[in-house]
Amino acid sequence: MSYFNYQSKNIYYAETGNGKTVVFLHGNTASSKMFEPLLPLYEENFRVILVDFLGHGMSDRLTKFPADLWQDEARQTIALLEHLNCGKVSLVGSSGGAWAAVNAGLLRPDLVEKVVADSFDGRTLEEDFARKLINERAGAKQDEQAVWFYQWCQGEDWERIVDMDTRALVQCAEEKLSLFLKPISELKVPLLLMGSIGDEMVRPDILDEYEAISGKTGAEICMFSGGGHPAILSNAEQAAEAIRKFLSQADAKND
Repeated sequence: MSYFNYQSKNIYYAETGNGKTVVFLHGNTASSKMFEPLLPLYEENFRVILVDFLGHGMSDRLTKFPADLWQDEARQTIALLEHLNCGKVSLVGSSGGAWAAVNAGLLRPDLVEKVVADSFDGRTLEEDFARKLINERAGAKQDEQAVWFYQWCQGEDWERIVDMDTRALVQCAEEKLSLFLKPISELKVPLLLMGSIGDEMVRPDILDEYEAISGKTGAEICMFSGGGHPAILSNAEQAAEAIRKFLSQADAKND
């Protein structure tokens, strides 16, 4: 069990496997546990680092989440990379973790080799994002399977964490805060955008959004016709194959 210090609080991380270092970043209301079932698909090829963002999983708790949550989580990620002190690493972010991963790449391209952004809305949130989120979270708290997931990831204080996250994201949406530290067109590291066409938890025009991002960044796109949210879990084997290929190939941006 390993921790590092960030702004006087302890952040939990764990590592397994061998090879090039890859850090997996979890989504909102989740923790690094969401990736544990996937480890056999990656640990033979990569040194996998799992981390719990502050306020989640086995990391120290917060009294509230900042409205610019994904930017703050990017700074936590950079602090982890500095703590690991192992040169450039790749980041795989899923759902909310995708924004954190892209932001970390924008912030410190000297530490980030490549970024995989899975199942996220891209450059902006939909106009009715806040309303949909409030309704979705209210339903989830009454859904046995969703509650099990929350408890599995967070422990007994899961409901407080879910409510804090909801408030932060609603504030972010209502105040129309920027989701990125810099324009995404300034991303200097290779990017793979991943998702599922039928994912009901992302914007309905997700492929159009991914293509627009690709036009600004040169990103590769990997979309699955089936599966739900997030693609890295619902299309686990196919996603792992695509991620392994992307992270292993040489790229002119890193030459």
